[in-house]
Amino acid sequence: MVCSDERWGPIFLKVINVIFIIFSLALIIPGVMILANVDLINDNILPLMKQLTYGGFNLGDVATSLSVTLIVVGAIVLIIASLGAIGAFCNRPACLDIYAGIVLILFVGKLFAVFLWFDMNAKLQSFIKTQLLTVLQSNYAADDLSSNQISTAFNYLFMSMSCCAVNALNGTINDFDQTPWITGGTAGSKEIPTFCCQGVTPESFSTYNDTTCTVDVTANYYTTGCYDAVYNVLNSYSIAFIVIGITILVIEALAVVTATNYMHYKTKLEQKKRRKKIKEMKKEKA
Repeated sequence: MVCSDERWGPIFLKVINVIFIIFSLALIIPGVMILANVDLINDNILPLMKQLTYGGFNLGDVATSLSVTLIVVGAIVLIIASLGAIGAFCNRPACLDIYAGIVLILFVGKLFAVFLWFDMNAKLQSFIKTQLLTVLQSNYAADDLSSNQISTAFNYLFMSMSCCAVNALNGTINDFDQTPWITGGTAGSKEIPTFCCQGVTPESFSTYNDTTCTVDVTANYYTTGCYDAVYNVLNSYSIAFIVIGITILVIEALAVVTATNYMHYKTKLEQKKRRKKIKEMKKEKA
């Protein structure tokens, strides 16, 4: 397929499709970044994430599939943008016809998704925080990495996200007070787990002994609650997704309008050429 230099499409349409391609890559890159963010979705923490459910979905499956979904969607958008670019730069009306139809469908779908996100975001945050606290207070039973799957997941979360409990710690009165670990007597004199102490690793936790952290809760502990730590990570991505999503919506709307106008222009141009040819043929016959 060779591009024709006789008549290119409007510069605006070409610019839009170049920007469209750039933003399709902007969807793929955050997806790759989430996939690489092993702190949030590693196998040790996934059992805990799977306990957080909403509307039939659990956060663990969403976290593992979201990155792949973004990469796939970004690749699809890239293909569609390339189709529009071929139509604009190479004078291919058929490409622009298909392009305008697909982009219009995507525009409606993404518009719905953006409105749904804004409507559900606050409700989802409150629900997940409540669920996370319930899971902690119902299931946290061991200050180690082997006795209990959910406890182990929490302990890895504490270490990897540099956080402790669900809400930010406020001394010896904290989220652990109602856990089986405290109420069952397993904790002994400890008020928070060893994994909430700064610098603890899977290799060093068994020999760690700092009572100012675990018993007195006055020093060397993570002050950030794990809900805030996880939310800050997710929010950094969600802001990027919203900005990119809204920008792509605007670009898609402009692309549909521009492609449609260009197709109308091309149709009128072809009709004009046909009329001119017919007149010339009539003159020749006369």
